[in-house]
Amino acid sequence: MANTVDAVTAAWAVLRAGAVLVPVAADSRPARIATIAADCGAQTTVTPETLLADLGSEGHAANHTLPRRIDVDLAAIIYTSGTSGEPKGVMLAHRNLTNTTAAIATYLGQAQEDVICCLLPLAFSYGLFQALTAGLVGSTLLLERSFAFPFDVLRRAEAHRVTIFPAVPTVFAKLLAMLPIADLDLGSIRIMTNAAAALPPTHLGRLCDAFPAMRFFAMYGQTECTRATYLDPSLARSHPHSVGRAIPNCEAYLIDDAGRRLPDGSEGELVIRGANVMRGYWNRPRETDEKLVPGPTPGERVLRTGDRFRSDAHGLLTFVSRSDEIFKCRGEKVAPCAIEHVLCELPEVAMAAVIGVDDPNDGTAIKAIVVPRAGCELTEARIRQHCRSALDAALMPRFIELRDELPTTASGKVRKLDLLEGRTT
Repeated sequence: MANTVDAVTAAWAVLRAGAVLVPVAADSRPARIATIAADCGAQTTVTPETLLADLGSEGHAANHTLPRRIDVDLAAIIYTSGTSGEPKGVMLAHRNLTNTTAAIATYLGQAQEDVICCLLPLAFSYGLFQALTAGLVGSTLLLERSFAFPFDVLRRAEAHRVTIFPAVPTVFAKLLAMLPIADLDLGSIRIMTNAAAALPPTHLGRLCDAFPAMRFFAMYGQTECTRATYLDPSLARSHPHSVGRAIPNCEAYLIDDAGRRLPDGSEGELVIRGANVMRGYWNRPRETDEKLVPGPTPGERVLRTGDRFRSDAHGLLTFVSRSDEIFKCRGEKVAPCAIEHVLCELPEVAMAAVIGVDDPNDGTAIKAIVVPRAGCELTEARIRQHCRSALDAALMPRFIELRDELPTTASGKVRKLDLLEGRTT
């Protein structure tokens, strides 16, 4: 189902009935829907058509006895967006949902008076938790099906006096492009959040300039732990690369390649510990054991995120790269995120993605795919000139491609696998 009131109602009803919620984006390809349905063994589907049929049956659920559930019971299976392979079903217990919902609402300072503009798909955790936090504190949820028509979405945000605007870097890039040409009053927005991928510091600075009264929450999470860290908004300008510290009732720390815990000021793999960590992957015991490893107390398991971070002397965390995105070029380790942020410093750049491609000379060469801002002139020569002034020679892109857009998942993440294979959608 798309982002509709019926979809939210159906989700609450599934949970209330003691069943397991498996949300699927309405625009999913048939192959993905078939894969998910077969993998989880779905017994019932809820679509706009079946919902209408149920509503037309008088007393359909009147005699049902609702089962008793406790916090360790399975509540939802949320499938990963599949940016680098086949989607996996992340098992979340009721404890996961209630703990993380309360933590998010707490550090955001969310209140009943807030109006949330939810253009994130409810089928993914970032979108779903907009509905859950709204339900917890009584906020109003303004549901949007996408950001395909930015002006229409922003016009409704203005009309409904939206106060919370959660989004992803691709959406923020479009928002920044719209602001100079759209005559809109969005001064009601007091909070913006980003949790899907690292937001380029240049974009963050422009957002803070455009919304001086707004508090920006840079956050980090995975489907496997929903939300793990956030940066205090007072540090947004001084620490534009950071995603802060662990959310309430959660611990986040770094380990080395041997699994040893690292002190502040180190670089390593991020580990998440707490009630936000998934139960495991549905029907995937081997992958579960690779991701959930023994924790500091007997019988406990913690989440190895597979993502590399740096921590400063005060424990603030900065994303370096996904471990599976790091590659070597001429003997040097390349973290695409750092180069992407440099590319986005160019005022003519809306978005950028960096990948490693096969090369007969270097083995793997750096390729940058760049999307210009609407109405801006941008050339390969201009990009190379900027990169030479900001990057070491070893990190200079060998190939540069200009595109009108980047392929993204339904949750707004760039599909780098598609870029590697030359696909555009």
